Amino acid sequence: MPVISTPSSHLPSVLADWYRSDARDLPWRRPEFQAQFGPWGTLVSEFMLQQTPVTRVIPHLESWLTRWPTPTAMSHATPAEVVQQWANLGYPRRALWLHRAAIEITERHDGAVPRDVDALLALSGIGDYTARAVAAFAFGDRHPVVDTNTRRVIARAIEGRSQPGPAASRDLVVMNTLLPDADEESAVFNAAMMELGATVCTSRVPKCERCPIAARCAWLTSGSPDTGDERRRQARYEGSDRQARGAVLKTLRDSDAGEMPLDAVIHDWPDGVQRDRAIDSLIADGLAEASGHTLRLPR
Repeated sequence: MPVISTPSSHLPSVLADWYRSDARDLPWRRPEFQAQFGPWGTLVSEFMLQQTPVTRVIPHLESWLTRWPTPTAMSHATPAEVVQQWANLGYPRRALWLHRAAIEITERHDGAVPRDVDALLALSGIGDYTARAVAAFAFGDRHPVVDTNTRRVIARAIEGRSQPGPAASRDLVVMNTLLPDADEESAVFNAAMMELGATVCTSRVPKCERCPIAARCAWLTSGSPDTGDERRRQARYEGSDRQARGAVLKTLRDSDAGEMPLDAVIHDWPDGVQRDRAIDSLIADGLAEASGHTLRLPR
């Protein structure tokens, strides 16, 4: 197990070695994936990975890119088709945002995903993380890429805290100070920090015995104190409006024409008020349309 002399001095080289030998073999990390789909493949994978486990994303990503291998191909799809294809990935508004982004890329950038972070941020559904992830992983540019896993590694290894605080703009500043100067090395370091947080430095039960930087982790060497958790807790899914919205969309996706009588949509849902609220919110979000007494996927 490699040992580092200070929490940050040798992080890039230690984690790069660990990442190259221990990282998961994920489709979007393979050279052939980048050769076939380029930055568009990276963008689609990043959209899907937002708040969704890797194991659920992989089969959907393959079928999505087979159907729409370029932004231009996807720009010709209908909203109903993209919502249908999104299936059970969750947070279906991401499907509409990705569709809008594909149209914007086609119209503004001649069908090529832009390299510039500001241009990426101007696309629908793209925030600080996704823009920098595409710039770093698809184009190899030096940008700090910070997700929940990265923030947790920084909180523990560098700051000695058991959990990171709420996401803040300072996260990018801190990560930028840790990045190697060279573009290629910085991309590997970004990926390694995320991988470490996802597979070793996990939230509830960190596997410190497997950590390549355990010997100088500020939190571990101070006795792994519980410093509290200020992050906002996600509401329970069971019985939530999110569950009701998902049930409505599944009913529409499973119907022959993507539509059905309004009064037949999850008619047996135990909370009628919640059912109606879920339908109204889906219509407001553009994920469903009501026409007379019929509810359907968006056209």
